[in-house]
Amino acid sequence: TRLEAGAAKLVRDPCEVGDVIGAALEQLSGPLTGCQVQINAPADSPLVLMDFVLIQQVLVNLLDNAVKYSPPDAPIEINVRLAHQEIEIEVADRGMGIPSDDLARVFDKFFRVQYPGRATGSGLGLAICKGIVETHGGRIWAQNRPDGGTIVAFRLPLRATEEASP
Repeated sequence: TRLEAGAAKLVRDPCEVGDVIGAALEQLSGPLTGCQVQINAPADSPLVLMDFVLIQQVLVNLLDNAVKYSPPDAPIEINVRLAHQEIEIEVADRGMGIPSDDLARVFDKFFRVQYPGRATGSGLGLAICKGIVETHGGRIWAQNRPDGGTIVAFRLPLRATEEASP
């Protein structure tokens, strides 16, 4: 709500993506116990102007979903790549995927994909991610992996844009 109202102020600093990923993994060390997490990132990723704490929260939410909706022995991948003047970060799992009809709605507030016997929650996690990413001038999306699972990816501009400035 604060993001939508423009009341949340970003604290942007040049950050290393690897540090943000590491902080998110550390925050989820309990739920990730026994999970294999593979990180694929270029060694020379540039610094990204971002609010470290908020982008860490995006990654925590995405990783938490990957753990909840994947088999315990399935790897979770975090892939980082440069795309023009943006950094793209994706969290990919080997879970059940998202029904095609629900892909466009997973970022809506209070929307939850219904899986019998699966994790419950408020349906706010991905909506929060969307708000944070868009406040940074980025975009976020979800897609199914062709060989099973889900990818949730987001892009952030390497530099702050006028539209995204608080």
